[in-house]
Formats: sequence, C-alpha cells, structure tokens
Amino acid sequence: MSDDVRLRDVDEADLSLFFEHEHDPETVRRSKFTPREREAFMNHWTTRVLGDPTVFVQTVTVDGTPAGNIVAWWEQDRRFIGYVFGREFWGRGVGTRALTLFLEQEKARPLYADPYKDNAGSVRLLGRCGFRPVDTVTHGEYEHVMLMLDDHVSG
Repeated sequence: MSDDVRLRDVDEADLSLFFEHEHDPETVRRSKFTPREREAFMNHWTTRVLGDPTVFVQTVTVDGTPAGNIVAWWEQDRRFIGYVFGREFWGRGVGTRALTLFLEQEKARPLYADPYKDNAGSVRLLGRCGFRPVDTVTHGEYEHVMLMLDDHVSG
C-alpha cells in the first residue's frame, strides 16, 4: 500500500471531522455506539479527552489528510483504547498501521478494547495487533467482545 499513515497530536480543527465520523450511519450500525449531539460531543472532547492528562489521543493521517483518531483512557483500573476512522479509509490497512504506531507509544499493559461482537472488521483489526478475547460484556442491549493486549503478546 502506498498510503502514508502517521499519528499526530489532535488539532481543534480535527474535532468537526471526528464528529462527522461518529455520526456516519455505517459507523453507528457497526459500533452500536449512540452518537452525541454536537454540543455534548465538543464538551466531551474538550474536557474528558483533550482536557484529561491521563488520556492519550492521536489524530491518524493518511498522506497528510486527517483520517480518524485513536484514544486510550482509564476506566476504573483498566486502560482502554478506542478508535474511529472515516469510512473512506476502511479496508485499506490504515487501521492496522495506525494502531501499530499507537501501540508503540501507548505502553500501558494490559490494554483493553470492547468492540461490538458483530463488528468483524474491528475485532479482526485488534486481533492483528495482538489483542485476544477474554470475556464478553453488555453495553445497553448489545453484546461486546472484551479483548486484551498484555505483556505476553507482541503486536
């Protein structure tokens, strides 16, 4: 692939694009995540993501164009990751390359992710990067797969 995938710090200008990604109907269908209204989204990102020094977040770029984001955060005593990419970047290996770069910087282990169980692309992406299924969890009415990356697995 000739796509040049890189990570960089989030610019405030990226947030409108991230909002669009979160509201993409196919993203909503695959993730079973209810998108936030604009004001709630912007407040969440400025206070809970960018405003929290324990959160590590990067904008993913492809050939210099913002393509999505990857975030790591603490939830009780577990470190989680999540990501959203624009649909035009799906199926091109962008997620695998971006997550591999992200995991080189995010050193916390174990690291968890809990995609919707039928989001085959996301489950596959995490598996390619060394995550393994450890449990199932329910968010609302939907079952999600709990995956973990630990010190004994290399990405």
